[in-house]
Amino acid sequence: MPTPALERLRKILELEEKQKWRNRAVIGGMKAMSHRWLDDARQEKADAATVNAIAHLLPSYDSADQEERRQIIKQIRQILAGDLSDIEIPLQKSDSSASKSFAPDSGLSGAKANAPQPKAAPDGPIAPAEATDIAEKRVRKKRATVKANPQDLQADTQLLPGVGKVVCEQLQRVGIEQVADLLWHLPFRYEDYSQLRTISELQPGEQVTVIANLWEVSERKISMKRTMIQGILADGTGTLHATWWNKYVKKQLKIGNAMRFSGKVGLYMGQKTLDNPTFEELDEERVATGRIAPIYRLTEKLSNKRVRNLVKHVLDNYARFLTDPLPDPVRADFNLLDLKSALKQIHFPEDQEQLAAARHRLAFAEFFYIQLGALQRREKMQRHVAPSLSCNDEQLAQFHAALAFELTGAQQRVLGEIRNDLTRTIPMTRLVQGDVGSGKTAVAAAAMYIAALNGAQSALLAPTQILAEQHHRGIAALVESLSNGEGEPIRVALLTGRVTGTERAQVLEGLRDGSIDIVVGTTALIQENVQFNKLGFAVVDEQHRFGVQQRGAFRTGNEHPHLIVMSATPIPRSLALTIYGDLDLSIIDEMPPGRTPIKTRWFKPNEREKLYSFLRREVAAGRQGFIVYPLVEESEKLEAGAAIDAYERLRKEVFFNERVALLHGRMSGNEKDEVMRAFSQGEYDILVSTSVIEVGIDVPNASLIIIEDAERFGLAQLHQFRGRVGRGQHKSYCALISKGTSANAEERLLALEESNDGFVLAEKDLELRGPGDFFGTKQSGLPELRAAQLSDLETLAEARQAAQALFAEDPTLEKYPHLAKQVARFWRGHGDVS
Repeated sequence: MPTPALERLRKILELEEKQKWRNRAVIGGMKAMSHRWLDDARQEKADAATVNAIAHLLPSYDSADQEERRQIIKQIRQILAGDLSDIEIPLQKSDSSASKSFAPDSGLSGAKANAPQPKAAPDGPIAPAEATDIAEKRVRKKRATVKANPQDLQADTQLLPGVGKVVCEQLQRVGIEQVADLLWHLPFRYEDYSQLRTISELQPGEQVTVIANLWEVSERKISMKRTMIQGILADGTGTLHATWWNKYVKKQLKIGNAMRFSGKVGLYMGQKTLDNPTFEELDEERVATGRIAPIYRLTEKLSNKRVRNLVKHVLDNYARFLTDPLPDPVRADFNLLDLKSALKQIHFPEDQEQLAAARHRLAFAEFFYIQLGALQRREKMQRHVAPSLSCNDEQLAQFHAALAFELTGAQQRVLGEIRNDLTRTIPMTRLVQGDVGSGKTAVAAAAMYIAALNGAQSALLAPTQILAEQHHRGIAALVESLSNGEGEPIRVALLTGRVTGTERAQVLEGLRDGSIDIVVGTTALIQENVQFNKLGFAVVDEQHRFGVQQRGAFRTGNEHPHLIVMSATPIPRSLALTIYGDLDLSIIDEMPPGRTPIKTRWFKPNEREKLYSFLRREVAAGRQGFIVYPLVEESEKLEAGAAIDAYERLRKEVFFNERVALLHGRMSGNEKDEVMRAFSQGEYDILVSTSVIEVGIDVPNASLIIIEDAERFGLAQLHQFRGRVGRGQHKSYCALISKGTSANAEERLLALEESNDGFVLAEKDLELRGPGDFFGTKQSGLPELRAAQLSDLETLAEARQAAQALFAEDPTLEKYPHLAKQVARFWRGHGDVS
């Protein structure tokens, strides 16, 4: 009876024949595979004569030509069939020490046994060191022919060898416009080929990367809209069954190709499996040398190898023209790599230690530039004068008396901080943080009342039309019984893109002549034709939706009002003090009494129907609900729910008795506003939406939110979604639907189940957050962070310390002109192109 090793060899031979005897059926070729195969066959006690006969044939396969390989396979198949008669062992081009190659100390086992081997020269195989020497000589020879100058860094990428119009356009699609941009197109992850494992070494539960051949691909229909793609992967030591739940994957899988697969190892009926593994083409040079390989963000038809070679060329020929913006004393004090070394090691690290040092250097620099920019803005702002706005305790008591509720202790504390700032002639710039429903708007309204008592106007800038309308209604209700400094009722106006004609003209005139005390609006507030009579106080709501320029737009001409920015996305205190280094910080960390905590629970996808039934019951009881999806439309590359497809299915097949609406980011502003307004007024029962509902919709009647593919959202964003319900007197629920495909995702979902405290979740989100910004989408107003992680508080603290010391010594950065230029460029969003 054939053993597993013999059966595996039979499949390898079939695949090799399909590949036209090109020695591609297994990673590294037949010779490399033969070492491990022989050990397996002997351990399985396969027929000794059969094994020995095959052992003499396999090592000669690599160096044979195509016809000879065909004959070798024919003979091995004859042996596997049990016929050892008339078997001739090919001597031409064979390895004369074939039997030696099977010795236990041959050094060809594990991952390296399966790695692609360097091609043999006419006089024998090239040793790795010799291959490296040859490669370096070629690079030196090529470099000597390149005529480069410093201006080339800002040149179009078509300057580079092999880059024509088509490749240039492909590079532009990933943000590479100039030669220098290649240096800053940093790898988003790495493959350490010195740590590769073979399939036989994998254990269930491990997150792994293997190099394997794709032997088979099959497609299986699971339901009307669900297809499963299955593949068999092999590396000569064993096989893996891979499963994908995205039908579009099949187009990218090529039978017979050797690729790198990454995923979590499972076990099904005794067979090792990978569920939905990622896969990419091989970097054969790095596999052979056991190096750490960079993996870049790409676009269609732009290969990782192409980008890597271009980066290498730019590093070799142009990096010498870079000037390091970090002053020598700062680099020395904090033991940082110089810029050229850091870039070399971030792209082509010698080892993990050098990679860590490069990351630290580049992250430190980004935090350092952020801190210096914030210190400069704060110093510049404090040169200006703002109106002093004061009120006595009796006047403030009138505001408290007008409220239908009592301010919490946290609200009163923050109002006290703002009140103190308003009395000064230095413009206030303060960040007010508070969880959803903590009462930030009431505090802002109190400050607006103080401004009105002093004859000054106030403005509130909101990110969306509907949020502006909500603030307008809320603030108008809070101050409707109060008077301004002249004893007149406080007049509150709305100015958005929807306010047009005579109504708009009246608002603009009221702002000019001072008859309007408070105006609430969208970016229509900061247009050129909007003129204030005396703007003394401004509020920017949901700060992370606006940029620094927008929040500073109220400070034009001679007008420098006091400013607060509000955020319902809690940020850990240490992080807020650093990222918003030009702002003072106030935190409303107490919720008003009487709010019922939202019940949150994580559900598996097979429990979805149970949730639909619950939503139908809530609607029948007069409530409303949300269903949130991560995408607008189905994607070929992402296995995630899509709102448009789901909306059609839900309204026709699931909620055909309920009124269902659709909301997504591709709709126009007016379309979105109309849908949200209709939903908030009860014209729809269920709103199917993407993440556009994260901010800007207040529906007290909504009691249930269902979030599909919840693992695709960050904790802060999930917490914002949850804040769309629980805004009325009804008991409310948040349902998270997720397979929980990673430990990180499971930790996020469990944290949301356990806590309704946004600040607790903010700390957890920071702990779990990977590279990029804290909010899950680009942090508007902050420069793009290419290397830094906001969770890296140690590096962040070091950079803050260094920036404060340098700024105290030289606020204008006069001694460091290149650094000054770099900070300005970095804050303009150009990154570090030195």
